[in-house]
Amino acid sequence: MPFPSTSSLVFATLTAGAVAKYTFNPLHHLAGVAPYFEPETPSFDPAPPQGCNVTRAAYLVRHAAIYANDFDYEEYIEPFVEKIKASRLSNSTVDWSCSNTLSFLSTWQSPISESEEEKLTKVGQLEAFKLGNDVGERYPSFAQPAKVWTSTAERTVKSADSFISGLVTQANDTSLIQVSEGEEEGADSLTPYEACPAYSSSRGSSQSQTYQKIFTAPILSRFRAEVPHFNWTANDISGMFELCGYETVIRGSSPFCSLDLFTANEWLGFEYTNDIMYFQNTGYGNPISGVVGYPWVNATAGLLMADTANPTGKQQDLYVSFTHRELPPTVLVALGLFNNSAFSGANDVNTTMPNDEINPYRAWVSSNILPFLTNIAVEKMECDSYGYQDNATTIGEYYRVLINQSPQLLPGCVDGPGFSCSRSGFESFVQERGEKFGDFSSKCGVEYENSTDVLGIYTQ
Repeated sequence: MPFPSTSSLVFATLTAGAVAKYTFNPLHHLAGVAPYFEPETPSFDPAPPQGCNVTRAAYLVRHAAIYANDFDYEEYIEPFVEKIKASRLSNSTVDWSCSNTLSFLSTWQSPISESEEEKLTKVGQLEAFKLGNDVGERYPSFAQPAKVWTSTAERTVKSADSFISGLVTQANDTSLIQVSEGEEEGADSLTPYEACPAYSSSRGSSQSQTYQKIFTAPILSRFRAEVPHFNWTANDISGMFELCGYETVIRGSSPFCSLDLFTANEWLGFEYTNDIMYFQNTGYGNPISGVVGYPWVNATAGLLMADTANPTGKQQDLYVSFTHRELPPTVLVALGLFNNSAFSGANDVNTTMPNDEINPYRAWVSSNILPFLTNIAVEKMECDSYGYQDNATTIGEYYRVLINQSPQLLPGCVDGPGFSCSRSGFESFVQERGEKFGDFSSKCGVEYENSTDVLGIYTQ
């Protein structure tokens, strides 16, 4: 028998090594139900650029991990759980033991009850506490904030409470201000989409369902072959993917996360289905998204750029607000971040997220921008960095944005250290975004009285 050539041995070794090095974490591809995580290797250094000190910052934070979103539970999880229960009845013909990957469903019990919908998990409380601690360590010279703001839902309030406990040494010295989630608040709330008639919570469902059918088809075929008497549907598959995330933050792990159950490519299909939905619902596919997100951008710019010698109201070093999953993506649109079409020339958002095939080069990946506890930070910096000063004593003022502690570049405004944005550039940037996305009441089609285009909760 001839021995294999040296070149073939090298190829085999390289091939084996390449396969062995591939790793995949399903928890990082769960879209809006992903437990909080930060990128292991951000594109840019999260530390302040050379010669820069952060002097003020503002954060917008989604609530931490909950037992289940009401829509997810009622649409996907509860129907699947009820079918599982029915399959165990004595007169059922379903035999879970005939499957290797699905046999656990013969004894598995749901970690979620209807009474626990929307409630914060213990893991969520711990993660919010840790984020508060991390933010405090990031800005050790900042004064303790007099106020932290939150929408009124229990999960946002408890997330904010836990964050404050991790952030400050004297919790009683920081007031938690609850802001109404009413439908006639105009832009003056942390849930402005509720007061915007032009926004629809169901937008994006039909588009995402198109790809859901595509990516679940082979899974359904496989499961029907393994357990033929169970009435498998595409919604069952989506519910199983979601249970991976929800069960993990409740019990610490989940059999639904197994890569023997779903392959890495199938996880990417689930993620892309959700990317389409969020893109069309609160992203660039919805013309009203930037209008909903701009009031926070404008209010934050005003807070950070206010003259400390003559501020409007009592100035804080740190402004933190807690909200729901809908607001952060609209703020990203208002800021022009994660825009798939920004460098395409055609700038056609409708071609960047096709419904019938995955776009592997997309910038809009909901798992990265919308996990539980996702946070958008805007930092004001004072810098005397080399190359950004007129003389040795000049201190410049610059701004930058971080998403989950990862710096992002504001489009057309990277004239400062570490690709930050100069004060004059930031002023122009916010003004230009206002010309595009301002006038909340008119563009939202508001018909109720006393609407406002301004988010004024921070100075009231």
